[in-house]
Amino acid sequence: MAGMASGMFSGGSAYEAMRLSAEEGLPALHLLVVDDDDAVRNACCEIARKMGFVVVSASDLDGARSILKHHKVDLLLLDLKLAGASGLTLLEEVKILHAETSVVVMTAFATVASAVEAMRIGAGDYLTKPFALEELVTVLERAADRTHFDLESRRLRDKLRNPKGAGHLIGCSPEMEKLYRILSKVAHSQHPVLIVGESGTGKELVARSAHFNGPNAQRPFIPVDCGSLVPALIESELFGYVKGASIGGGRAAATHARDGLLTAADGGTVFLDEVGELPLDLQAKLLRALQEKAVYPVGGTHPVPVSARVLAATNRNLAAMVDAGRFRRDLYFRLNVVNLRIPPLRDRKEDIPALVQHFVDRAQRENGKLYTVSADALRAILGYDWPGNVRELESAIERACALSSGPILHMGDLPTQLHDFVMHGRTSRVESVDGATSAGADGLGRGIVSIAEMEREAILATIRELKGDKMMAAKLLGIGKTTLYRKLKEYGVSDDEL
Repeated sequence: MAGMASGMFSGGSAYEAMRLSAEEGLPALHLLVVDDDDAVRNACCEIARKMGFVVVSASDLDGARSILKHHKVDLLLLDLKLAGASGLTLLEEVKILHAETSVVVMTAFATVASAVEAMRIGAGDYLTKPFALEELVTVLERAADRTHFDLESRRLRDKLRNPKGAGHLIGCSPEMEKLYRILSKVAHSQHPVLIVGESGTGKELVARSAHFNGPNAQRPFIPVDCGSLVPALIESELFGYVKGASIGGGRAAATHARDGLLTAADGGTVFLDEVGELPLDLQAKLLRALQEKAVYPVGGTHPVPVSARVLAATNRNLAAMVDAGRFRRDLYFRLNVVNLRIPPLRDRKEDIPALVQHFVDRAQRENGKLYTVSADALRAILGYDWPGNVRELESAIERACALSSGPILHMGDLPTQLHDFVMHGRTSRVESVDGATSAGADGLGRGIVSIAEMEREAILATIRELKGDKMMAAKLLGIGKTTLYRKLKEYGVSDDEL
């Protein structure tokens, strides 16, 4: 092994790769090397340090466990054959206790079984001993790239979950977590994205988040409502026109040339809202623009390059429109490279308390008044299905703040549709935490509810709906099981009461 270790340092191309890796300016990753061969371990540590890693090492499982317990480790380089032990044991522990740590395994036993088992458990790559310097550098660079990408994706997901983050996306339900995962990836690509969801779910907010969290955030973001533009004007708005061109359905000749929105974006993003409303002839021209990355202005004969990214959204079933011949199949597939589905609010009711608080906080900032939500109003808000989704909820809270005679938002301050829900039970009735049905519209049983009480009600209601399954409740609520048990202890709620 000593000979192999010394031989690994030959080759100028590998040193060049190490130098370039260290100069990329990315955050230094912490690497743990575990190998009971001193020569190999020391050689790997030296190479990794020259690549820019912060390196620690161990010769056995106990030493590695101690390091993992007390130090940050982004990447683990692990020998599968250790003195008196198997590296697979440590690999299993790492994937359970430190799931975000990337693992590269080394083995002198080049059997398919050992590599397959390591990859099944969670290793991201492997090296077969003896290996050359170039091989080690390549594998470590590949692992570092994956780790940096994962770290950036997690950072962006956390930012998207933060109400103060770009786009003001709010919610930690499983449906929103799935949306964040996909959004964190598409933000750094230039592929077309089709955003689907009911009216009021926040399709433009998602599109803005994809743009402003991507590499072209300083470039323009241009929204286009395809459903509100007069069909005769859509072409000239999107593609532009030359001087003398007939625009507006041939009613007038342009006195000057004008760039279209697809070219005016200048490397930014054009958001085509309600793209299903485009006429078929314009669908063909949009498809041509996407394929050729160029547009022909109205009246023009020369193409104009397009560098904008196109994001499209719809509340309609485009696949059904394709079958009915009302939307081009080729354009559908071109736009639907990545599909982002925004869940309706009724499918993520656990996010409602956070949304309510966000809208209440905004009203407070705008008019300087402090608001709280009464218990009967909150029960109605949590039970209502919100067919207009987040936009309807936002409007309801704004109305309540505007009509409220004091700092408490009562049932009477909410819109008529919520009164109908409470009075006539047009959807399922909502029970309070103590099991009593919600108060009627006469306002009996009113009281002030704090944000802590909103949180308490959401947690207990979720556990009861899941028949006491706390693990699943914690997952749905987006909190750790330790946090959930601590909250239940604070509430003084026993298992028998759930």
